[in-house]
Amino acid sequence: GQPDTTCHAFVGETVLLPCTTTSPGELALSHSMLYWQIGSLVVHFFHNGQDSLTSQDERYHGRTSLFLDQMKHGNFSLKLSNVQLLDAAVYACIYKQAPNETQKSKIKLIVSGNHQLHADFVFNFSGHSQNSSRSPADAPCLAVLPLSFHLLVTLGVWHL
Repeated sequence: GQPDTTCHAFVGETVLLPCTTTSPGELALSHSMLYWQIGSLVVHFFHNGQDSLTSQDERYHGRTSLFLDQMKHGNFSLKLSNVQLLDAAVYACIYKQAPNETQKSKIKLIVSGNHQLHADFVFNFSGHSQNSSRSPADAPCLAVLPLSFHLLVTLGVWHL
């Protein structure tokens, strides 16, 4: 089927792949499993109240994290750092609560190369950056840029 959400990121960025559950009240994480995967490839696995990364694909080693303090409230979003071109895929967020409740969400990640970063951001003298490549539909996906040219210019002007 079609992905529920589409995210965009540039190489080197950190991106948030959104996944939330609608279960009422606090979740008993000690009796649940959370899989983030691409097909059968394991991107991140959470089991018995903690990360269980022995089966994690080596490409993702050290680059994924969950919001452990927010999981009991249903936030299963995945933070993926240092995004690579090979990370572009449809990710499945699968939450299983024993014995028979399963919720699944699909998130498509589109990755653009570094060289487009400068072309897509237009800097003007009023201190705002305009980004022409992202649409409001991508709002749930948060990308954290490395220290940007805009910030360096702002800091430089600040000290004059």
